[in-house]
Amino acid sequence: MAFAEPQFRLSDENVDDRTHVIVVAGEIHVSTAPEFSRLLNDAIGQGKTQVVLDLSAVEFIDSTGLSVLLNGLRRLTRAGGRMALVCTNPTVLRLFVITRLDSTFQIVGTRAAALAAVRHADGAPA
Repeated sequence: MAFAEPQFRLSDENVDDRTHVIVVAGEIHVSTAPEFSRLLNDAIGQGKTQVVLDLSAVEFIDSTGLSVLLNGLRRLTRAGGRMALVCTNPTVLRLFVITRLDSTFQIVGTRAAALAAVRHADGAPA
């Protein structure tokens, strides 16, 4: 029995000197997480302190993917930065609720809301 290659696509965009958007589509798991982690860490390493992760086209995340998200959030927080997730898939949203990470991450429904959230100085939702 042969398994199909996981569907996974990444793209990113520098919005300005401090703001970066990473768009992820498909599945984030043990075989795709390293590429995602590299892209996220590169953005943070380049001094981006306002990061939006657009997960609206993500269908599945495993514990490895969650670890990438948490490590990225930790690095950004230490650098005085902010992260917001765009997530609309009910299955993925449920994972954040079950793991109680919905209270750790700022999760919104649109890229515009996420950009507003990372740019909001006092940390309150925009």
